[in-house]
Amino acid sequence: MFRSAVSSVAVVGLALAASLSVAFWMNRVTGADQAQAATPVFAAPPSPARGEPAQVLKGADGHFWADARIDGRAVPVMIDTGASVVALTLDDARRLGVTPNEADFVQVVRTASGPAPAAAVRLASVTVAGAEVREVEALVLKDGLPHSLLGMSYLGRLSGFEATPSALTLRP
Repeated sequence: MFRSAVSSVAVVGLALAASLSVAFWMNRVTGADQAQAATPVFAAPPSPARGEPAQVLKGADGHFWADARIDGRAVPVMIDTGASVVALTLDDARRLGVTPNEADFVQVVRTASGPAPAAAVRLASVTVAGAEVREVEALVLKDGLPHSLLGMSYLGRLSGFEATPSALTLRP
């Protein structure tokens, strides 16, 4: 009886080892073990947006462009509901005084130009035409971004926004 219990434990142990080995190699083949962060993980937003409803007119190119005030300084941005977060070019970040270290570029995001290294930062405030959001999560991209983007880490904190054929209305 003792001998059958030992052999049963051995069989279960081998089966478990084989299962873990298969899982390990499947993970390696599919690339699931590689960082594919398209969206950084941040804490919950500390406060809702404030200010008055604002309108941003559609540009001649069909995009909504705004002069955002980020941490008190003007930064031209394209409003992009498809962007998970506010994404700053390295040049815009430097003008704002946001200078991530080389070691901070640990995330890789997919841009229209391909994958790009990014560093997570938190902006004290982002204001567009009077609609202000404080403590906004953002990424600084090393390259691959022709202009900064105003993404959902700002837009999602508004009570709402609505696009019409000619304008985008932002409601704090």
